[in-house]
Amino acid sequence: MIFNRFSQKISVFHGMQAPEEATLVGYGAIIDGLQLGMPLPAQLAIISDKRRRYSTEKWKVFSSKNIFEDSLYKHLVFALKYEGINLLFFKKLFETLSEKDSVTLLQLEPTGQYSRKIWFLYEWLLQKQLPIDDLAIKNFVPLIDTKMQYAITGTRSVRHRIINNLPGTPEFCPLLFKTDKLEAYINANVFDKKNTFLNNIHNDVLKRASSFLLLKDSKASFAIEGENPANNRAIRWGKAIGQAGDKTLSIYELERLQQIVIENSRFVKMGLRNQGGFVGEHDRSTGAPIPDHISAKQDDLDVLLKGLIETNTLLQDKSYDAVLAAATIAFGFVFIHPFVDGNGRLHRYIIHHVLAKKQMTQQGVIFPISASILDKIVDYKNVLESYSHPLLDHMTWTETTGHNVEVTNHTIDFYRYFDATKEAEFLYDCVADTLERVIPEEVNYLLKYDAFKRYMDNHFEMPDTLVALLVRFLEQNDGKFSKRALEKEFSELKKEEVIAIEAHYNTIFIED
Repeated sequence: MIFNRFSQKISVFHGMQAPEEATLVGYGAIIDGLQLGMPLPAQLAIISDKRRRYSTEKWKVFSSKNIFEDSLYKHLVFALKYEGINLLFFKKLFETLSEKDSVTLLQLEPTGQYSRKIWFLYEWLLQKQLPIDDLAIKNFVPLIDTKMQYAITGTRSVRHRIINNLPGTPEFCPLLFKTDKLEAYINANVFDKKNTFLNNIHNDVLKRASSFLLLKDSKASFAIEGENPANNRAIRWGKAIGQAGDKTLSIYELERLQQIVIENSRFVKMGLRNQGGFVGEHDRSTGAPIPDHISAKQDDLDVLLKGLIETNTLLQDKSYDAVLAAATIAFGFVFIHPFVDGNGRLHRYIIHHVLAKKQMTQQGVIFPISASILDKIVDYKNVLESYSHPLLDHMTWTETTGHNVEVTNHTIDFYRYFDATKEAEFLYDCVADTLERVIPEEVNYLLKYDAFKRYMDNHFEMPDTLVALLVRFLEQNDGKFSKRALEKEFSELKKEEVIAIEAHYNTIFIED
């Protein structure tokens, strides 16, 4: 099998138009050639007949100078060199090859860096040792090329002479590619800008802003799920968000948080699912499931969540960016979808938790990340679907008597090893928006409110509750008193007082 030919001339591949007629190589060629049951990578590699190299959203086009021998090993070398590491691919490949074929493959260049990488990945992913002696050479090679993908500091594998810098464990290890957007965000030090802004704000204002932001985030998180909770329920969840990072992430802690999220558990099975799960609709006439996303199998939940939690601990490595870590853990959780209900809100809670653990919220102001996600809800759904939809073609399932789904093939690796680049870019967009717009808007509003209240205190001595009501009325009516307000709650105001109040409101809140 290992001597199969994989290169093929394409102009269209799996319904995608190539930028030019060229030779498909690397991961895409092997996945197609061996019919591996997995989604294609976000970008496919092709070699042009011409001497030019460029990239598009879905294609990496290489010069004709890059042409190589059409063998499995050479395609693997090319993929590792130019396409980065794809753990799902290697898991599927090793499950397809026999142990004998794998050893034969590795003996082609037994001390070469790419052979060593493939060898390490085989034993790391399958947790099985091949009948190959430990290497005695001196030099160690990093597994992940950090020019292409994000990695942790790593540990040395003496057997393979490899530095294992994978940002995860065999049970859970999404990977992220370096992109211009992510690098720009990381180098911009957005958190330092936030700290500079907040350091200039009085502590009293910060405390009040934090309370408002917690409630804002809580309500937004419910709104994303299409819910409009009572104020006390939103406040209760807001308090839980405010404690993010205080406790260690664990299955027990996630179950505790679910109990806070789900107010009425009469009709919801609490704790980890004991059945399949999906996100989507039901056919109106038959009740048949129409999934947009299929959750991890119930028998895989314990292993996946323990892997996710272990990887979360690993990503506390100070060298690993906080937002990248939050995207990895939070989106990994929501893709697994371990509960019958509450997954979305817990997913966003985990974002707060990881950022807090990575000490990104040391100023005492929670990130109202859900408010920004709500404003970007279409992008949010697109990011979720970019993971979920390609997997549907590789899952087999049957409908249960309760119109649920029962997955019948092996799917655990889809939730362990995925490309989290788009998720990280989206989350960084939201974090930047939160730091640059949402938090400053809330703080600036409170400063304006305080200035307006001082004016009201000096001239009218109104109770605080009445001032708050007055501001709400003016906000809702473009800085003007409504006829109803003047006839009821503020009937005591004289005409010239009404004009003065409206003028001061507009000067402070609108004209500024």
